[in-house]
Amino acid sequence: MTAETRAFQAEIRKLLDILVHSLYTEREIFLRELISNASDALHRVQFEMLTNHEVRDPGIELSIHVRADSAARTLTIADTGIGMTREELVENLGTIARSGAEAFARMLQEGASVDQIGRFGVGFYSVFMVAEEVSVTSLSYRPDASAWTWRARGEDSYELEPAERDQRGTTIVVRLNEDAGEFAEPGRLESIIHRHSDFVSFPIYVGDSATPANHRQALWRQPASEVTAEAAADYYRQLTLDWEKPLLHITVSTDAPVQVHALLFIPSKLDRSGLALRQDFGLRLYSHRVRIQEHNKDLLPPYLRFVEGVVDSDDLSLNVSRETVQASPVMRRIKSVLTRRVLDGLKDLAAGDAEKYAAFWGEFAPFIKEGIATEAGDKDRLVPLLRFYTSRNDAALSSLYDYVGRVAPDQRALYFLPADDQKGAQRSPHLDYFRKKNLEVLFFLDPLDGLLPSALEEFEGFPFRNVAEAGLELPADETAEAAPVAPAASLDGLLAQLRTQLGERVQDVRLSSLLSDHPARLVAPAGAIGSEMERMRRLMDRDYEAPARLLEINPHHPLILNLAQRAAAPDDIFAAAAEQLYDNCLLLEGFHPNPADMVDRIARLMEAATRATGA
Repeated sequence: MTAETRAFQAEIRKLLDILVHSLYTEREIFLRELISNASDALHRVQFEMLTNHEVRDPGIELSIHVRADSAARTLTIADTGIGMTREELVENLGTIARSGAEAFARMLQEGASVDQIGRFGVGFYSVFMVAEEVSVTSLSYRPDASAWTWRARGEDSYELEPAERDQRGTTIVVRLNEDAGEFAEPGRLESIIHRHSDFVSFPIYVGDSATPANHRQALWRQPASEVTAEAAADYYRQLTLDWEKPLLHITVSTDAPVQVHALLFIPSKLDRSGLALRQDFGLRLYSHRVRIQEHNKDLLPPYLRFVEGVVDSDDLSLNVSRETVQASPVMRRIKSVLTRRVLDGLKDLAAGDAEKYAAFWGEFAPFIKEGIATEAGDKDRLVPLLRFYTSRNDAALSSLYDYVGRVAPDQRALYFLPADDQKGAQRSPHLDYFRKKNLEVLFFLDPLDGLLPSALEEFEGFPFRNVAEAGLELPADETAEAAPVAPAASLDGLLAQLRTQLGERVQDVRLSSLLSDHPARLVAPAGAIGSEMERMRRLMDRDYEAPARLLEINPHHPLILNLAQRAAAPDDIFAAAAEQLYDNCLLLEGFHPNPADMVDRIARLMEAATRATGA
């Protein structure tokens, strides 16, 4: 039977062209990817044999063999895994997910490292960095299947033809490029295996050696005292392909209330690929050292989905389908244990290394806030993890306990200010009163912070209060009463003119007793949603329009005094200044829809301000 020729998908052709014709210094990672695929095939057949007694060759060793022939310049990687049928060869090697190939090709063109290829589901194709030709011969575990060979040269097409193979599994033969002869040297291969594949669960034999080249340590089953930071970091790198060290590793080994061993990691960064492509989050789940699931999403609550790691429990039955794992009561107990240990680990990190915890908070803060809003049972463990910048210290993060420890003797609430960033918060007119009274204000700089007041209601007996609320009950500011103020009639006239000028854009215009340094501010009227929730609404709905607010003006500010004088006979300058006053407040609140609209008005005001006297 002659070989059948088929064309690659356009996305794969583009990726192959980049890999074949570009020079990458990390070429050795192709072996890591091929071994990783072989390991996955072994895990799959191992799981299949738990419930299926009709698997081909059930008694052969689950292993990987790597052989090199330097004279022929060939490299062979063979496994005894689950194998592939003809249709699976086409699906897995010829028509894989387009999104992965396209996204990774784009990343390479932007100058990113080829080392990330495995995270996009296209790791097999890295072999074409070193190969003239690649042939893949596979025999499926299914008793009635026949062997097939897939062959390609990194061009536009590949070939398929029937093959002869006596044993279940897959053999990849790589004919190396002339400049890739180093990968046919056993010593070089062993070095790569130690660096990239040392923790693969199955033995990897190189050449005729009967001793595996990899250590195959189930690191998660080692006592915590024996798991060094270096060993944990090496395992994390091989598990995730993330070359940055994790911020934290957590070992779990307990027999009650459930038998479980785990090695969990907090990554140093949330998005390690630069493209946020991964949707396959979840922990690797083992039972009796047999992998049951590659990405189990039920071992931790959703808000901890950034955690990486491995979980192994002898209390989980091997004779269950993957679909029934999540319904197991053992799983619920494991989830409880792991959640507690992760949160305790983060609490210890915060107490022991403020700099590292600040790095964690900068990456993963939204997940902790999500947990407070969605997992009532975990709230008490999550609240101590919260961190904020404040009006008193915007250079270092503070916990709620830090804040409460600094409250004034007569302070009755926990004050917060929603803002887009620290500079915006420090410029806010809402802080005028609190600065004068030396009252500390928490900065809510993340839209998700708006969920906290309703989720927590109070902390240590202090209710949460937004300083942008109207009607805050605060002690009077005696110093403001001594400052110059316009006559009452002038102020009444100004209030009336501002109401006319601004119309329905404001609910009302009134005098403020809290402003000192700023001429005006916008506050939410009684009964309206606070600015913290408005930011959430804007985040979820681009067409959301904020309701009209109250405009409060400072009767002691020079600008307001000047406007009060002009209000008796309002002219174009008065109208432009009133509009600019309102727009300034919108800008400071972060609500202005189009700041560019102010340019012409500002130019008119500048022209009037610079006009020569008597002109």
